[in-house]
Amino acid sequence: MIRYTLLLTLFLIELLANDKKFLLTLSKPFDSVLYDVTQNYDDTITAVGFSNRYKNSKKHTIYTSAFDFLADTSEHRFGKKGVLVNISPNGRIIYEKFANIPDFNIAVSILKTPQNGYFLGGYTLNGSLLFAKLDEDAHTLFVKKFGTKNYDRLNALVRLSDGGVLAVGSSTTSRDLYDPMFRTGLGLNDIFLTRFNADGKMLWSKKYGTEYDDSAIDAAEADDGSILVLAATTYDKHHDVTLMRIGENGNKIWLKHFKLDTFLTPKKIIRLRDGNFVAVLTQMDVDGKKQIRLIRFDLQKNLLLDKTLVNYYENELNDIKEYSNGNFIAVGKIKDRYDTDAYVTILDENFDILCQEHYGTKNYDLFHAVTILRNSDAVAVGLTTPENSQTAHMYVAKIQPDCTLAGLPAHKKNRAHDTNADLYAALTKVYADEIADKNITIDHNLSITFIAPELLFDVGQSKLNRHQKRFLDHFCKKLVPFLQKHGDSITTLEIIGHTSSEWKSAKRFDQRYLNNMNLSLKRAYNTTHYLFEKLDPSTQKMVSKMLKNSGYSFAKKVTHDNKEDKKRSRRIVFSIIAK
Repeated sequence: MIRYTLLLTLFLIELLANDKKFLLTLSKPFDSVLYDVTQNYDDTITAVGFSNRYKNSKKHTIYTSAFDFLADTSEHRFGKKGVLVNISPNGRIIYEKFANIPDFNIAVSILKTPQNGYFLGGYTLNGSLLFAKLDEDAHTLFVKKFGTKNYDRLNALVRLSDGGVLAVGSSTTSRDLYDPMFRTGLGLNDIFLTRFNADGKMLWSKKYGTEYDDSAIDAAEADDGSILVLAATTYDKHHDVTLMRIGENGNKIWLKHFKLDTFLTPKKIIRLRDGNFVAVLTQMDVDGKKQIRLIRFDLQKNLLLDKTLVNYYENELNDIKEYSNGNFIAVGKIKDRYDTDAYVTILDENFDILCQEHYGTKNYDLFHAVTILRNSDAVAVGLTTPENSQTAHMYVAKIQPDCTLAGLPAHKKNRAHDTNADLYAALTKVYADEIADKNITIDHNLSITFIAPELLFDVGQSKLNRHQKRFLDHFCKKLVPFLQKHGDSITTLEIIGHTSSEWKSAKRFDQRYLNNMNLSLKRAYNTTHYLFEKLDPSTQKMVSKMLKNSGYSFAKKVTHDNKEDKKRSRRIVFSIIAK
């Protein structure tokens, strides 16, 4: 009897463990919200939005003036900041990074690059627009601040077939006669579009609209390279929709204004697999409640399907994506008499509801965006507000094609990401002083980079100087115990040499590259040789099983403001690879 009771207990424990759902709340002391999400090539997901970052000063200063307080806390790294959150497939937070870009206050859009990096779009609180490219570790490759002299707002980034990006938003009317963008603007607020290539070069930037207030909400590229723009138009008490088609160079092909007697707000536009388009709108019904309206149309403005999804409660959609089978997943919010919940629905190709569900607390919750994963689950992000609280928190949910939450894997954990996160936490703790002293940096991919000026190599040099040797002695005293403690989780310790791109008088690329390749290998070897000789025989045998030397020449040179930082490129990197 005891045996069967034990088996039943174990079964119930396993059943409860397998019943854990992928629904995450990322709590912060102040408001934090997620606006967009994408899946990475390693099946992790990255979401962007904003969070508040405040100075935690160790000094206890008594301020007698509010202006003194503001001056002491107004550095660009504090206040409302754009944020990236990277999450493993089993719901573990791998990292959370604030955008290392001055005044990048709110990140509203994220796109993947072919190099596994990101395009990031957002804006500052003073009305400037920002477009940035990040590498796979979320390091900034470039950032472009653009816009007019007036207040501008970015709503979306749209991926283009040539590898570039279209920034979609709005701009207030220009009144400066010397503003090259426009002399007077079209209305009080105008559609504002800017096209960049993959390297961040601005190709064109233009305003469009009616004589009323216009704001571009979203856009989608057609198969022929033209672009459909969905915009809001407001005047008096009217909230209408403007649909515009432009060519690759931004020239207007046609503009159609939908003027109705009821409240109508555009929310999203996507291109379908068949080359047609779907626009998501919010429409006010006769009772004054917001309802969902979906319109399918073609490139010539022909209406193919127009359907309003009438719900007893007020609801809106903020994003929609198409499955490979022609169905759709859409997310937003639904409001009853008590609270507002995050809303998800699955629709068939005729916009008929297959299922719908809402998630959240007894307060205010919503989903801003959704992306479909490669396994046909989807991830939605937004905000949640705990009961009896006024603070919004980041909200992440993994949703199955039947509207239910996906479960967290109980046994098949993503050990690579878990191990990386554990090793990263241990490494940063071991080398906390070296990081604080700006001798090294440690990335989440477990790369330890020497950055102090005295730890970098001179031009053409591969021999270690006395500063490098002294630091390596200190560095090794901490590295060996770390490897001994975590050796079962580590496959490789790689010592990598890097160079800058110059080489004496050599002008040909192949000569510079091959000479620098040899130099980078020498730097890695000399570093390894110095460290290895310091070890006792037993430790040498342990380290030799995981040790590897590499040279990258100048393939991964350090850049700053889109220019090569030659001094910082001449470096050594220790890379730890987890099992």
